Amino acid sequence: MKYLDFTIRPWEVADRQAVAQVISTVLAEYGLGWEPEGADRDVLEIEKYYLETGGEFWTLLDAGGQVIGSAGYHPISRSVGAVEIRKMYLLRAYRGRGLGRYVLGELEAAIKSRGFREIWIETASVLQEAVGLYENSGYVASSGVETLRCDRVYVKKI
Repeated sequence: MKYLDFTIRPWEVADRQAVAQVISTVLAEYGLGWEPEGADRDVLEIEKYYLETGGEFWTLLDAGGQVIGSAGYHPISRSVGAVEIRKMYLLRAYRGRGLGRYVLGELEAAIKSRGFREIWIETASVLQEAVGLYENSGYVASSGVETLRCDRVYVKKI
């Protein structure tokens, strides 16, 4: 997929460390810690948590091919036909160009095309841009946060 000068493509094994670095960088920017044995374990095991469970994981690249972000989803057991969008991160220098909104829309289209009916997203209040994106994209606040560093959970029927 292309958006402006950006490429969104399926994750590759060679992306593992660069994606982890992007996520760690963004978390640190907001005062949140990188948790490789906890909330971020899935980033180090994309195959197990996303690809082998029927989900997808994407890598975002700039025009020069540098990894600048990520996004993924996988099925969850909150309800029948539910998935969770996870690890949707974008380096600061690339925000404000509509890339996040575009990626969210593409994730939703992919999820819907695979027959899923409900999308869940957990986030932290400090990630104000993400909170705004989800709320402006039709996600409704819910309850049942499962990730320790998160304090918000949203759901959207598709």
